[in-house]
Amino acid sequence: MAFLRRALLIAACSVSLTACGNGERGIADKMLNPDSSEFVLEGVAAVQEIAQLTGADSLNDTDVYGVYGTDLGSMFDVEEKTYFVFGDTFGERPAGMTGGGGSFWRSNTMAYTTDEDPSDGITFDGMIVDDLNLAIELLPSAKRDYEEMTKIPTHGLYANDAMYLYYMSVNHWGPPGQWDANYASIAKSTDQGQTWSLLDDAKWPGDSNFIQVSPYRIQDGDNEAEIYFWGVPSGRFGGVKLMKAKESLIEDVSKYEYYAGTDEEGDPIWTSERDRAVTIVDGPAGELSVVWNPYLERWLMTYLKEGQGVVIREGLTPWGPWGEAIDLITASEYPGLYGPYMNPRYIGKGGETVYFALSLWDPYNVFWFQADLVRKE
Repeated sequence: MAFLRRALLIAACSVSLTACGNGERGIADKMLNPDSSEFVLEGVAAVQEIAQLTGADSLNDTDVYGVYGTDLGSMFDVEEKTYFVFGDTFGERPAGMTGGGGSFWRSNTMAYTTDEDPSDGITFDGMIVDDLNLAIELLPSAKRDYEEMTKIPTHGLYANDAMYLYYMSVNHWGPPGQWDANYASIAKSTDQGQTWSLLDDAKWPGDSNFIQVSPYRIQDGDNEAEIYFWGVPSGRFGGVKLMKAKESLIEDVSKYEYYAGTDEEGDPIWTSERDRAVTIVDGPAGELSVVWNPYLERWLMTYLKEGQGVVIREGLTPWGPWGEAIDLITASEYPGLYGPYMNPRYIGKGGETVYFALSLWDPYNVFWFQADLVRKE
């Protein structure tokens, strides 16, 4: 348990983003101003599946909540709890069914946990449910093709003493890896996720590069925290761009700033003009996740590289440069894999081991994996 507490302390430091340790340079400073310009991640090792998190045959027996099939499972922390956010969710399904489908369709559901040991899988404390103990749809959708097929949360965060879900309104599912979005927006909950209000004034257009986002909170000392958002367009073939906003202003889209490259001294340029945002990682990239890793003292990005598998990259700053993509899990090893989501709370050995959720199209459920980071000597 002592080792676990140390690992959690490191994770907590990376979440609060203030200096941990006497005389040490603040973590926020390291996140934005690395000690060196050298990449230190050589590869990964000991990649393995630990447990199935959702479905009737899972560690959590989520069929008791009417969840037989679901996907995604991005995570965000609220004090001692971690919330797992799922996409299209279904009740009973025919034996051997692949992909989404089945009875009791809900566009999105959520589980929560206080499990502190990621090494043997994550045990849910429960899900957000109705009076019948069935997982509820958090954000209702029209469920009409070419109007609004579904609302898919791409990530959540805790800020301003509230829970936020960033989601995309899907207009139409196209060929594999392609879909059209009406817009991306934000939903807010002030009652621990039991009910949600849609912030209809906070929207990004469906053709923007911020339809799917991965947020991270950076706070430098007593300064107001800023939330950084790495974004990709709808589908899985676009590149990654970056935006940020002060925590108190995240409900006002007009106050977001977009990364537009660097000036002559190498400092980042931020603009209120979304169309000036530049690509920081070339596509194809889908379902991305970005966290700060205390072992490498570098940013880590995971995403689906369509046709190849899930990859991991190392970043010197939020805007880069970003190292070459390293295979984390290939599609030949796990056909139909997608949605590799990390969380700064779930690490081991001071961040040398990272844990992540991964969706598999067959059996259309979420699984728990681990990998060791191999550092250059």
